[in-house]
Amino acid sequence: MRVFVVFEGIDGGGKTTLSNLVAKRLRARGLTVEHVREGGKFASAVTQAMRELGRDARNLALAPRAELMLYLTREVQLLEEATRPALARADVVIADRFVATAEALAVYGRGLPEADVTAMVAAATGGFRPDLTVLVDVDPTIARARRQVAKLVAREKKPPSRKGLAGTALQRRLREGYRAIAARDGWLIVDNTDAELDALADALAERIASQAHVALPAAAARPAAHDRASARAALLAWIDERAGREPHLAAYFLDGLNHDPEIDARRRALADAAPAVIAAGLKWLDDPVSWELRERLAERAPGEVARSIVGPGALASHAHALLRALVARAPQQVGETLAGRDDALAWELRGELPLDAIVASLARVLSERAWPLREHWLAQPVTDVARATLGCAMITGLGDDRAWAVREALQPLAPVAALESLGQLADDDRAWQWRTRGLERAPKIVMKTLALVTDDRAWELRERVAAHCEEALDSIVELDHPRAWQLREGALDRWPASVVKSLGALALGERGQALVDAALARHPTNIALWRQVVMVDRPRRR
Repeated sequence: MRVFVVFEGIDGGGKTTLSNLVAKRLRARGLTVEHVREGGKFASAVTQAMRELGRDARNLALAPRAELMLYLTREVQLLEEATRPALARADVVIADRFVATAEALAVYGRGLPEADVTAMVAAATGGFRPDLTVLVDVDPTIARARRQVAKLVAREKKPPSRKGLAGTALQRRLREGYRAIAARDGWLIVDNTDAELDALADALAERIASQAHVALPAAAARPAAHDRASARAALLAWIDERAGREPHLAAYFLDGLNHDPEIDARRRALADAAPAVIAAGLKWLDDPVSWELRERLAERAPGEVARSIVGPGALASHAHALLRALVARAPQQVGETLAGRDDALAWELRGELPLDAIVASLARVLSERAWPLREHWLAQPVTDVARATLGCAMITGLGDDRAWAVREALQPLAPVAALESLGQLADDDRAWQWRTRGLERAPKIVMKTLALVTDDRAWELRERVAAHCEEALDSIVELDHPRAWQLREGALDRWPASVVKSLGALALGERGQALVDAALARHPTNIALWRQVVMVDRPRRR
């Protein structure tokens, strides 16, 4: 028996987890199994290095055709160095991704001609094909939520990947691509949106071991929600169902919801199982239960609690006392939450922070009082990405010559952070030049810098990427402007949840209510939409 099995799918779909579970079950049956990316790390150091090269956001200028060749080279190296030798000695060899990843990204993600890409893929593999490819299919909303909670739980500090700069819509396009390739090549498709993972792993192991058709668990059917009340009921029921087996994911879907007795009860119930996620979800909340939870979680999730203390409630004496108590445990996060604040309490807290945390707090602080601190920090050479990123953050939203000198000096080390540091600069020609240059490779970041900006140039940039960058909608939250409504109505079928999110308080008006109703009528089983409907029914004060 010599079987090569590949698991494919979008990031956050569960490929790595599921493939490792299947490997474990096959070994328990007495089979020899080798996984060429066991635990998420490639068996080839060369392949791992190529992955890091492609992931590194400093390589923002990497062209789509070069990216395709790099990804194919990565897979060929792994094939020759690890997979083929493993097939000579093991019963089953498992891979987490193969060349279909490069094909899907090139064609469906970057828009390269399909005929060119398939020819390059065929030439790279020389006709070598897996015996079985399993597409782990998942709703991109759930996949993104799983990635976010994994970062929170792991306290991950890695910078964003280069691929992620295209925005969340890329994952939706890739999902379509994987499904199309699966239909063309006869892959096995399994649903991991609402599946019981252990049952799915058992069935896949049985199928691989027996080389026979084995029935796989069917995807669970979601209820349909056609109005605001049923959307709320469906969301809360889904959270309750997930709370036992994926508490972090259940907690994630409470983020963004304003407090009320039903929401508060679920936050309290999940606080011990998912402390970091619950704490992160308290951002902007200023009610007794949210403060009670912050106090309760301050020991276990100090950084997330600190970051949640923003908005009008952050100026209260009890907020100040809690931030002071967190200085020793989470100084950097306390600094980040002070960003933009130029009040006496903020400056008092800065006096208790280490220099790097003080620097993190200076984003959007326009007063001259901040510049001696920036200059003191800059007196030490900036030679690595982490320090360059921090240096860019401290000048976010500043457009004077001093800020531009820092931005331009640090841009080669941290191009994404330098772009993001523009903030919402509107009356600055250099900022618009940077945005225009960054639009193709990092539209997500460019859109972030346009939040609530109504300059004609902002509308032109939004409209250029509106068809493929979901974050264009994030930049128009609560904008009651004809071009904003045009963007929302044009994107309703592509990204209904983001359309509703962009309404904010406008959802309570006649036109906003009609758009929410239309979104639910067309997408009644979309969980991300349910959550946004609940959010806009009782928007947070920001």
